[in-house]
Amino acid sequence: MLSLLRCRAASFGGRRAFASLTQHGNLRNTPTVVKATGPETRNGSLEARNLEKAVGALHRDGLVVVEDVIPHESLDQLNEKMVQDARVLQGRGEDGPFNYNTGNIQQDAPPVAEYFSPAIFTNSIATQITTAVLGPRPKWTFCSANSAMPPLPGGAPSRQPVHSDADFRHPDHPFALVVNVPLVTMTPENGSTEIWLGTHSHGNGAEAQEGAHGERASGRIREDLFAAREETCPPCQPVVKKGSIVIRDLRLWHAGMPNLSSEVRVMLAMIHFAPWYRNPMRLQFSEDVKDVLGKLESEGRLGLEIPVDWITREEALETYLNRGFGNSYDFNQAP
Repeated sequence: MLSLLRCRAASFGGRRAFASLTQHGNLRNTPTVVKATGPETRNGSLEARNLEKAVGALHRDGLVVVEDVIPHESLDQLNEKMVQDARVLQGRGEDGPFNYNTGNIQQDAPPVAEYFSPAIFTNSIATQITTAVLGPRPKWTFCSANSAMPPLPGGAPSRQPVHSDADFRHPDHPFALVVNVPLVTMTPENGSTEIWLGTHSHGNGAEAQEGAHGERASGRIREDLFAAREETCPPCQPVVKKGSIVIRDLRLWHAGMPNLSSEVRVMLAMIHFAPWYRNPMRLQFSEDVKDVLGKLESEGRLGLEIPVDWITREEALETYLNRGFGNSYDFNQAP
């Protein structure tokens, strides 16, 4: 298997660039990896040095990987169900909730108690890091996943354009962090995300992007800009081990890549917004998740503000696969 720091070639308009494994001046193109110790994982909290390392990487690079924080058995249970659901969504073709191309599907996890593992969805180490960057009790208002699909027979794999999920004029300082949880080890073969470290600090977004918010292809980075960035700091497509979390600044340039394997690759995406950020979105969970979150809150282990619209279990199971594609969500804030 590739090491975490191996990066595959990136190709744009016929040009191929190989990401170096070294720093480019003061720029890094490989992610910082924090390996949680056994006591840190058991306690659900990083010690000071590892927390400093994670926070520093987010400010400098816009992304950090933290390994060994989620039990594999929790991931396996959820992955089995979400792979089944992904095939259902893939079968909808052009009518499905795809992002840029039908090989990358926007997919919600089943919002019911038996699949709601706190180690995954409200991981306390993830919240510790997002709190350190965004402030106390970040608001969790988005919970979904991106599934990289193996091509159907006769289909051709395709990549996403380089883009930012913050496809609107936004603050030039951290306001939203995406907590990604891969349900299996992510590799270049199964569609590990291409990341452009350091690009989260490139202005307020509007001047660098093409496409209007809400379009399937909004947030695309202008080719002249990412071509210039490629010369100074090429992108990377890292291996991320199962059991890890990836925390990414919402502004960071990235791209979904083809899944060249035969297995579906699911990566959860939860967004924590700064407590001052005025985004009106709300989560929608089955009523049987209320006790899970209430217990965490009463024990002081939640650390998040979670606006939720509670629905019946029956309604939750009937509707959770009928969500929009990624760019249909509005991550902007109210005036």
